[in-house]
Amino acid sequence: MNAAAIGGTVLTVVLVVFVLLIVVALIRSVLQVHQGYTVIVERLGKYHKTLTPGLHFLVPFIDSVRQRIDMREQVVPFPPQPVITSDNIVVNIDTVIYYQVTQPEAATYEIADPMSAIEQLAVTTLRNIIGAMDMEQALTGRDQINGQLRGVLDEATGRWGIRVSRVELKAIDPPATVQSAMEQQMKAERDRRAAILTAEGVKQSAILTAEGEKQSAILRAEGQAQSTILKAQGESRAILQVFDAVHRGNADPKLLSYEYIKTLPLIANSASSKLWIVPTELTAALDAVTKGFSGAGAESEESVAVDFDGQANISDALAATNLEDVDEALASARGEVSKASSEVEDSTLPGKKLDHASETDLPQMGEATDPEQDKL
Repeated sequence: MNAAAIGGTVLTVVLVVFVLLIVVALIRSVLQVHQGYTVIVERLGKYHKTLTPGLHFLVPFIDSVRQRIDMREQVVPFPPQPVITSDNIVVNIDTVIYYQVTQPEAATYEIADPMSAIEQLAVTTLRNIIGAMDMEQALTGRDQINGQLRGVLDEATGRWGIRVSRVELKAIDPPATVQSAMEQQMKAERDRRAAILTAEGVKQSAILTAEGEKQSAILRAEGQAQSTILKAQGESRAILQVFDAVHRGNADPKLLSYEYIKTLPLIANSASSKLWIVPTELTAALDAVTKGFSGAGAESEESVAVDFDGQANISDALAATNLEDVDEALASARGEVSKASSEVEDSTLPGKKLDHASETDLPQMGEATDPEQDKL
């Protein structure tokens, strides 16, 4: 009985183990592959097939899963690497690589550690590229460095079933002393540009100001010229009208002598007159005016007829004219002459007398010094 019990127990154990083996075999024979992944399957230690996303069945204890590979694009940052430029400056460069597995079989069997291989290849290639550049080119030629590094890595990793899509330089860190020198250089460059822009602005402002002053001076000169021309034309017309009136009125020497005496005070009162010489014909002019207005000599002189544009009666032409009284006019003229003479004597230096010889050089009252006066 003991033997029968022992036999039953052994049989039960065997059946349980068999059932467990069947359950395990069934579990291992069913494999589910998720989207974005592939599975390398080996049969008896040899590559058998690559499983794509979905549900698959394997032969238990014969087929085995070698590796599950992520087919999505991946990003791998590498630690900073010291690199020496052509001008012997050590810089630390951080790189980031974007890669994707295109052939799972080659990525599994052609390279043992693809990430380590890509990192070492990136470091050596980066040192070769940076070693041919100076510091300035390394800082400004990131696109060129990225393109060359990507080309070398993509060519080397192609047989590994890996495609390097992008290579980026995260940072290029020069030494602190070089950074300080670069900052000073950039500050000097900015100051130089600011000075140039300021000078250009001052130059343009000066040019515009000069142009404005030029235009203003031109317009002012043109206005003054036109004003002078118009003034000269007006004075010319006034003179012509006066001379025309004098000629048409047929003025006699007595009227001219009177006007001459009235002009003498104006000459004496001029601000620029420091020395005034009394003409020798002053007495003759006064006598002529006295005789003209008192009537002495009217019998011996021929009366002069004045033509006022067809007016026959002289009393009608002079009816509206208010002349100053003769005695008052003579007294006023003599007072002005005396006042002018006293001012001249006060202004002359002590002990210095008037030069009477120059009086003979003055034109006499009766002398004609101008063709227009000859006509008069």
